[in-house]
Amino acid sequence: MESVIRKWGNSPALRLSAAVLKEAGYQLEQRVELIVSRGRIVIQPSEKVEYDLDAPIGGINADNIYEEAGFGSPVGHEAL
Repeated sequence: MESVIRKWGNSPALRLSAAVLKEAGYQLEQRVELIVSRGRIVIQPSEKVEYDLDAPIGGINADNIYEEAGFGSPVGHEAL
């Protein structure tokens, strides 16, 4: 399959068809890594994991929230 590198804002861009993404097993918004080697650009899935804390925090409600836990008085030089 052929494609053309075009300008997108101030950057060059390469559009990928949905069929290419599907065949490669990629999804929209998936993080990828670009590797440049011997005049070639290789696109591969990113191994870095990023966590989204909004999802678990959004699940907190009156039924699953707990009271503050106490651990007793300071026994050393803890900052309070």
